[in-house]
Amino acid sequence: MYEKKTFPNLNCGLDLVGEVLYGKWKMRLLWFINEGYLRPSELQRKIPDASRRVINIQLKELEEHELVIRTIYPVMPPKVEYSLTAFGKTLIPVIAAIGNWGDEYQDSLKRVILKGYPQLS
Repeated sequence: MYEKKTFPNLNCGLDLVGEVLYGKWKMRLLWFINEGYLRPSELQRKIPDASRRVINIQLKELEEHELVIRTIYPVMPPKVEYSLTAFGKTLIPVIAAIGNWGDEYQDSLKRVILKGYPQLS
């Protein structure tokens, strides 16, 4: 298992948020769980660019940070569902605001992001 080698900076709110939300798919996972997509296979279908392994790792980290709860149902085959904790639900308005900002400035964001991919220009 991966072990972090440096201790995170926990002196600033932005660093704290970055520590729990760092990961390409974490905000989308929280958003989709809030929308009712609770099973790992449903989340995989909503984020097809993410590998199953990465989704599982990021769900585990969200669980460790007490943003989601994993429920395992005793059926065969085992059924797993994720739900937001009360703490996790407090992030939904923040994620919505970030998404709205991205929608409002999508042309500018696409332009600056695509600068890093000269082969697409």
